[in-house]
Amino acid sequence: QNIAFNEVARRAITTDPEFHQGDFYAHDTVPRSGLSVARMLGHITYLSDDDMSVKFGRERRNFAEDGRYQYGFDVEFEVESYLRYQGEKFSRYFDANTYLLITRALDYFDPARRYGGGDLAKALAHLKSRFLTVSFTTDWRFPPAMKRELVQALLKNQHEVTYAEIDAPHGHDAFLLTDPTYHGVVRGYFSKIAKERSL
Repeated sequence: QNIAFNEVARRAITTDPEFHQGDFYAHDTVPRSGLSVARMLGHITYLSDDDMSVKFGRERRNFAEDGRYQYGFDVEFEVESYLRYQGEKFSRYFDANTYLLITRALDYFDPARRYGGGDLAKALAHLKSRFLTVSFTTDWRFPPAMKRELVQALLKNQHEVTYAEIDAPHGHDAFLLTDPTYHGVVRGYFSKIAKERSL
């Protein structure tokens, strides 16, 4: 699913008339419209449905004079305003070609295939460190099932693994927010290591 989202984002950029096959700076322009749409799409995937419902629901921003729908394509709902703002802000400072390359690099990241012939446990066999893996129940970009697969592959190699699955409503972006459970897990993990090493 991540590859699919990344492809739609890339197409938004590369089909923008200002893209010019990636040589847009030579044309003294930037594919802002495409980059903005790519960011809007990406931003949706960072949030959970519950979080978006709480933040925006079906709240309307602009009304027709009689309070009815405008039946147009300008902003009517709060979520539309938010996404447009995020997209436009992002398109003012982020390079479109960099966005293309980063999303493609994410698509290609497949350690099981590259180092283990399709077997994730085999790919991770040579690792020597201990691991902390955290997942959030509402992260549908990298869901708990994906993290549990990683944990199983590490355990198959007798690696020391600490796994926490945190019930948080904020989706993929939960790791960026102040979540006491998440911070407690990370703090506890590193405190244990510091104590073991007398730091």
